[in-house]
Amino acid sequence: MSNNIAANADQPARRQQQRSLVTQQKLLDAAISAFSENGFKGTSTRDIAERAGVHHPLITYHFKNKDQLWRAAADQVFTDFARVLAKALSESGDACPKTRFTSMIRAFVRQTHKQPAIHRFIMQESSYQNTRLDWLIEAHMQPFFDATVGHIQTLQEIGVAPAGNPAMLYHMIRIAAGGMLAVSQLLVGTSKIDLDSEDTREELVQMIARVFLPGDIQSQ
Repeated sequence: MSNNIAANADQPARRQQQRSLVTQQKLLDAAISAFSENGFKGTSTRDIAERAGVHHPLITYHFKNKDQLWRAAADQVFTDFARVLAKALSESGDACPKTRFTSMIRAFVRQTHKQPAIHRFIMQESSYQNTRLDWLIEAHMQPFFDATVGHIQTLQEIGVAPAGNPAMLYHMIRIAAGGMLAVSQLLVGTSKIDLDSEDTREELVQMIARVFLPGDIQSQ
């Protein structure tokens, strides 16, 4: 009997916790959309609350202030991104270096199409020096760069990737993929290139691989 009473007493608390988590996720989703569209300065917490369909004071209850909400939103975007790329690399573990790196490009393109905020967050914060950019680099961009540039160096050493600064080549590949997806509406309007098509996205992946990884792996 006492166990049943305790369980019943816990139910309202669990329901409240679940509602709180749902509200928090609604705010994060709205923040990701708003910040990626309008940047930090161009976004108000009231706009985020309206997008989320929640009362404005709940933002300070869950995230204290706009800066903390921005960081939580960026954390979700880039943590999901890193998880997808790590999975792609793990699943291609027995393949040759060129195929493994192409699988990373493919995962990058697919995830950037699924979540455009990946590239937009970077572009919004990279236009001028600020503490959010410093945090984004330290928390997410630098670790990803450090983990990826070594693969590029390996590809250069075996003659698959062109010689030159591997860091510059890394950013050229990232911008080629992310930039195309960031201007997808422009591509449709000017060139009838539809990156909502899976076939077109795969064509983009293969073209990036041919341009930036031109060496023949069969010669190794």
